[in-house]
Amino acid sequence: QVQLVQSGGGLVQAGGSLSLSCTASGSMYGIDDMAWYRQAPGMQRELVASVSGGGVIYHQDSVVGRFAISRDNAKNTVYLQMNSLQPEDTGVYYCNMNVLQNYWDTGTMYWGQGAQVTVSS
Repeated sequence: QVQLVQSGGGLVQAGGSLSLSCTASGSMYGIDDMAWYRQAPGMQRELVASVSGGGVIYHQDSVVGRFAISRDNAKNTVYLQMNSLQPEDTGVYYCNMNVLQNYWDTGTMYWGQGAQVTVSS
């Protein structure tokens, strides 16, 4: 069984930086898309950034220039570096990976356990 384990997050003042990482373990052939989502209190979960298996990167408009997603395929890990954090970035951040079990597999989505990011003003 595949498991995603997140680390990072925490409490920071506005303008500060935090980083998140998420590592997949278990039996797998490979990993296609990797992504970070966040969920603010009372809000729906939203996509923050993603990186495809081919390295195509997307960042939500509100985080462009402040956040940076990256991946290390050898470590089955995705990262999110968050700079110039603002109170509106507060929420629970979840990693998401589309894990492949063989060459022909379309993948199964897995989620990390979530990490709280709190930005104080």
